[in-house]
Amino acid sequence: MSLKKNTIVLLTSLISLSRAQDNFSGVNYAQYVNPLIGSEGPMPGQAFGGGDIFVGGAVPFGVVKFGIDTYETNLTLSTINGGYTPEGLVTGVSLMHESGTGGAPKYGIVHQMPLTTITSPVNILDNTTYWQRRVGNETAQIGYYSSTLENGIAIRLSAARHSGIVQYDYPPGEGHVLVDVSHYLPGYDGYNSQDFLGGEIELRDGGQQYTGYGQYGGGFGEGAPMRVYFCGEFENAPDQAQTWRARNTDPYLRQHVFSNEPYGMPTYTGNVSQQSGFLNDRVGAVFSWTGTNSSSSSVVSKIGISFISVDKACTFKDDEISSWEVNDTASAAVDEWNTDVFSKIQVPLDASQNETNIILLYSSLYFMHLMPSDRTGENPLWESDEPSFDDFYTAWDIFRCTVSLYHLLQPDYYEGMIRSLIDIWRHEGYMPDGRSGNYNGLTQGGSNADNILADAYVKGLRRGINWTAGYQAMVKDAEVVPYNTFSPLDMTGSVKEGRGALFDWIPLGYLSVDGSARSLSRSVEYSLNDFSLYQVALGEAPQDAQKYLNRSAQWQNNWSHDAVSVNTTPEVFTGFLAPRLQNGQFNLSGYNPALCGGCEWDAITYEATPFEYSFVVPHDVETLVAFMGGAPSFEARLDYIFRPNTSQQNLGANGAGITTIMNIGNEPDFATPYLYHYVNKQHKSAQQSRSLANEFFHNSDYGVPGNSDAGALNSWLLWQMLGLYPIVTQPVYLLGSPWFGDVNVTINNNSTLRIVAHGLDDASASYYVQSVVVNGRNWTQNWLQHTDVMVQGGTVEFFLGTNPVVWETGPPPPSPGHGGVPNPNGTYAMAETIGYKRLKRRDLGI
Repeated sequence: MSLKKNTIVLLTSLISLSRAQDNFSGVNYAQYVNPLIGSEGPMPGQAFGGGDIFVGGAVPFGVVKFGIDTYETNLTLSTINGGYTPEGLVTGVSLMHESGTGGAPKYGIVHQMPLTTITSPVNILDNTTYWQRRVGNETAQIGYYSSTLENGIAIRLSAARHSGIVQYDYPPGEGHVLVDVSHYLPGYDGYNSQDFLGGEIELRDGGQQYTGYGQYGGGFGEGAPMRVYFCGEFENAPDQAQTWRARNTDPYLRQHVFSNEPYGMPTYTGNVSQQSGFLNDRVGAVFSWTGTNSSSSSVVSKIGISFISVDKACTFKDDEISSWEVNDTASAAVDEWNTDVFSKIQVPLDASQNETNIILLYSSLYFMHLMPSDRTGENPLWESDEPSFDDFYTAWDIFRCTVSLYHLLQPDYYEGMIRSLIDIWRHEGYMPDGRSGNYNGLTQGGSNADNILADAYVKGLRRGINWTAGYQAMVKDAEVVPYNTFSPLDMTGSVKEGRGALFDWIPLGYLSVDGSARSLSRSVEYSLNDFSLYQVALGEAPQDAQKYLNRSAQWQNNWSHDAVSVNTTPEVFTGFLAPRLQNGQFNLSGYNPALCGGCEWDAITYEATPFEYSFVVPHDVETLVAFMGGAPSFEARLDYIFRPNTSQQNLGANGAGITTIMNIGNEPDFATPYLYHYVNKQHKSAQQSRSLANEFFHNSDYGVPGNSDAGALNSWLLWQMLGLYPIVTQPVYLLGSPWFGDVNVTINNNSTLRIVAHGLDDASASYYVQSVVVNGRNWTQNWLQHTDVMVQGGTVEFFLGTNPVVWETGPPPPSPGHGGVPNPNGTYAMAETIGYKRLKRRDLGI
């Protein structure tokens, strides 16, 4: 037997969605969500190159994400970041997961595994002896997951905010539930693996309840030890419950390395409590029901978790899940998703509509609301009245367009996220870029929490945010070099927090290739970070504004006007970001901006080539156009990167199935399709962005072009469908082309943004904008200000047709960073190049 094609039931379901419909006064939008989009990559049955998504039970921004954990034996293509893989072997169900993340796995903790036997050949210390293939169909829905294992056990589960419920239906015979406190999602190279750092389990009421904690570290973010308390309960007491203890079998970095001996056997005891010793012995328990030989039996379990105490974990379990019916918890989750998320964007749902587009819309909303995790009241590190969020995974991914949707759709949550970022700085010294397991790390590029704060600030978000403190946190990022973590990922500077290359950025005015890893990608990111400080300083510290505006122009110091493209015959493009030495000279020998040497931590650019990053200056596109030779040359270079078979760099999982230089699967390119706006060619932006969406986003298991990155790819698609795109750190939205004839978006809790598309017809490619009316006024520019329609609401009407036309007669979108002056040291050395001398001072903004 083998696992059949993953299925999702949209209109009819194994759980009764009508029950949720009865509780929710509006439409049951949850029926249009496909939670398996992104579960597979371009190779059928493999998760490699796919979305790395979580599949299971969850509520919006919930702490618990309850689902299966799998293991893939082909380590070359293994990807288990969210726990779920299409054909992976099941090693248990656990309550904590991430969603859509690359890098090393994180979590897969607070575990159970149903078994039909615990005798040989099963060894509960070795999950290769009991892992299970899935057979038949599996069902994934909002708040619900079910599957059947090869041994005949059916699993049905759901989740609340800090708790989960699971039912195991056993075949005739005995049934067991293994609780392995040491269980986690494994890494594959030692350094990136998680560690079990000790724990405890205690049986209560004859084994009907169990409590304890586990301590874990490592994984993505090079995480510090984190303690999670748990409180589990079974509906019916087991016939037998035994705790066990055994030698730890996993080595872990910098602490212990155990001998390479075969797995031993656990030691069962009559103790109701079992605790790790000094070597962090593995601990757990086995719960057994005798069953009969003639009938199947069911075991139902509820589990709560807390970062504070066992008592809180028990309270969450009891308060959040009062029923022993899995369907009740699933229905409550559907109700919460409908009320708090899906109803915020309403489109026509009649039979004449494109159901695939509807599914993509609500599925995208779902995935962008799984993370970060709202842990307010659950911060174990310090006492604070501020909200607490974790699993920012990472700001580098979500600052570009995800947080701008949070601002509109979830202002309360978004305020909490920003206050949490500031509170982390207040108590730990830096805001995070990536944070999971109560620990800052990793920082892939710049200090991108700065961009999140600036985007909120310029759009007027004040509420309970202490912006004086927020600006101080940003200044810390901009001025203080964080200590070097000497990570194997990058030995040149900190990858934990802050800006690890300020030792170049401040004195040199650029990042040197012989001093800093990722020098070119971080150059443009540090520039945007400094522009973020400029935006907030205008209101909070005007005396600092010009300084940070000038520093935001320092990307120009990493620009070589002599660098040329390679293998682009007959078109050759001149002027790119290029590696520059600490002595001020550019190192152009053998340089090809279409290559990045792997695009990883030790390369010149991260997850995109210099060719791509040379377009990533959202605060000063005006200078960028000039540097590329003016509007016609800029447009021609944009045209080129969308052509098939132009890519020269193998990006592995980050570019699977993509042959263009333009890579929509990676965040640096998110805004690139819209850059035609800046030369008043909006119709090309609409055509290119729509083509990308149609080619790479689908209602299928392979439905997103790479890691969904905490919903970042999904939020890009949402903006595309709305016909708008935000320019981060500016109160500006570019006008695209909507996918629906009439959209009502609830913004700021109680205002409505209505988007109407007259003449829309996908069949005839009638999506090119002919004209736009905003709040009843004819609109001549291809962009909006935030105050136009995003504060009190408003109406944007698109009049569409089949012919691409230049309809905009107003000014292009602003380039507010254009007035900045690069660092004199960098400018002087660059001025010696012939290409630089040819440029007019006006084009440079100096």
